[in-house]
Amino acid sequence: MQDAVATLEQLKKIAHEFADEREWHQFHTPKNLSMCLSAEAAELMELFLWVESKDSLAQVEDKKEAVEHELADVFLILLLFCNRTGIDLAAALERKMVLNRKKYPVEKVKGKSAKYTEYENS
Repeated sequence: MQDAVATLEQLKKIAHEFADEREWHQFHTPKNLSMCLSAEAAELMELFLWVESKDSLAQVEDKKEAVEHELADVFLILLLFCNRTGIDLAAALERKMVLNRKKYPVEKVKGKSAKYTEYENS
């Protein structure tokens, strides 16, 4: 399965079936899944610990399989969270992007990395 052909619904089904086969849904509370999501994201970050920012892209190439595994773990937990809570991730992203476009107007933020509060009145 590839990004270009996989639907989010198909991926959510794969995640659901994986947990279902193991009878793990009983443990999948929003609290536990949110904590697990953070832990998995930390495992991804650990791959870049002590690597200079300028070298981080090369680190992806050097540890590509490990990076892919950690990203997949993060995505799996995100899908399980959405399944458990009934959140439509695509719709949530679409709504959030409307807010982000207002919060980060191109004419004020293009090419800048400062936090939005630092350019809010400029």
